[in-house]
Amino acid sequence: MSAHAPVLIPADAAEAADATPVRFLGAQAPIPADVAAWAGLNAFAGKAGQMLLVPGAGGGLDQVLVGTGKAFDPQAVRALAGKLPTGLYRLELAGDEAAPAALAFALGAYVFDRYKDRSERPRPRLVAPPELDVAEALRIVAACDLAREMIDTPAADMGPLQIETIAREIAEAHGAAFTVVTGDDLLEQNYPAVHAVGRAAAPHRAPRLIEIGWNLDRTDAPLVALVGKGVVFDTGGLDLKAAAGMRFMKKDMGGSAHVLALARLVMQADLPVRLVVLVAAVENAVSGDAFRPGDILSSRKGLTIEVGNTDAEGRLILADALTRAAEHGPDLTLDYATLTGAARIALGPELPPLFTDDEALARDLLAAAGRVGDPLWRMPLWPGYRAALDSEIADTKNDSAAWAQAGCVTAALFLQKFAPTTGAWAHLDVFGWNPKAGPGRPEGAEVYGVRAAYAMLKARYAKA
Repeated sequence: MSAHAPVLIPADAAEAADATPVRFLGAQAPIPADVAAWAGLNAFAGKAGQMLLVPGAGGGLDQVLVGTGKAFDPQAVRALAGKLPTGLYRLELAGDEAAPAALAFALGAYVFDRYKDRSERPRPRLVAPPELDVAEALRIVAACDLAREMIDTPAADMGPLQIETIAREIAEAHGAAFTVVTGDDLLEQNYPAVHAVGRAAAPHRAPRLIEIGWNLDRTDAPLVALVGKGVVFDTGGLDLKAAAGMRFMKKDMGGSAHVLALARLVMQADLPVRLVVLVAAVENAVSGDAFRPGDILSSRKGLTIEVGNTDAEGRLILADALTRAAEHGPDLTLDYATLTGAARIALGPELPPLFTDDEALARDLLAAAGRVGDPLWRMPLWPGYRAALDSEIADTKNDSAAWAQAGCVTAALFLQKFAPTTGAWAHLDVFGWNPKAGPGRPEGAEVYGVRAAYAMLKARYAKA
């Protein structure tokens, strides 16, 4: 994946003294006298989204004014990375606002340049506030950038093998065990649902179950399992998607990108946990060997699944992956998947639903999400809808009956049938995509719930 120079530098770096100050002014705050005339000429009034470059006496840049509106939001600082001219800057912020604002700036500097040279305009850089752990912040930014680059990369260059390669590199960098089961070996090793979904793909894009095991010999440490959906491209299978629905299906492996980013953060932080990472990487293709509507699939758990719709494939591969996670007896399991359009209908693209029946886990995840500005919204595992997954001829089915309507809820209920029961489990139905460009958020890949989960894991398991 591409690498860029860090956008954050330590406060004690020699060049930090020459950084241009960035001052934040609210809509009701008086404009400082030294810039009042210039601000008036440019109609700067401290409104949210306003930015004003203030020239110096020699024609250079003296300072930057940024409007905050009624209240300062650290996450809004993401926009500055794409708006400021090339240079080195310092945020004029104090207290609890400075560190999250600096991290937001760095997250907003992401550029996908694998196929288009964007080097003509070097990115602006920022002097980190003294209270920010720069190394930790850069690890978080790098993890999020990795996930976004994976999602942004077209399926031709981000197939099951490429996901395997990235996972292998992460494992090797941290001394973790790595195994992969590929192609027809999935049948021999009892991953029948993963095999069924991916068997129609070309041989060089064969389905696979990827597993990383880190720190497993430390039996006194809690075991955390991370499970990701890695559908590298989703045609819908024989229940073929329309062109509009297929256009951005390169992002359907977003769950795998999220868990690999989170896993790397956990290992880099050396959290006192055992870690198992499971990614089912497949292409839901169309060929003479594609699985069909009406087929009855076996699963690793032994439950039979009636296929009502081949476009509900993500939950099928997660069924086998979650069952494998359960065999480790985890204390905590998190799964990430670009699973349902219903989640977008319910909450839109920016607010991922969180499903869990563990109150403590819900509380901890939502609290962490609020602290780091990585929002989640809890949705119910409503038991009244379980009957919508009943099948007359199999143990369950992959598409819920129409009467239930709540598609993201019934999908989560399907996954719950296979999720580990030895500890808490949560499912995050992430979109992984910005459908329109916003400040600091270019159209394309986006990461949701990774920073929240990492903050939660650190709070639970950080070394004393």
